[in-house]
Amino acid sequence: MYLSPEVKAEFFKKHGQSETDTGSPEGQIALFTYRVNHLSQHLKANPKDYNTERSLVRLVGKRRRILDYLIKKDIERYRSIIKELNIRK
Repeated sequence: MYLSPEVKAEFFKKHGQSETDTGSPEGQIALFTYRVNHLSQHLKANPKDYNTERSLVRLVGKRRRILDYLIKKDIERYRSIIKELNIRK
């Protein structure tokens, strides 16, 4: 797989509470953002890969739902993760 456990742990360490805190919204958003960027690059090279395109759309929707949850819970955390990852709505 393109994403090793060490890289995942680094995402959660940087954006979550700790390496094992895989449930924090910030960590999940960071991981999904990395995966979205990876799939976007893949689709630029392979424009007819419709299964990957569908996966990308589902992943973006999943990330959007987590961002919406974060808006409701704590707007400051939402603003900080948006700024840190350069995500725009």
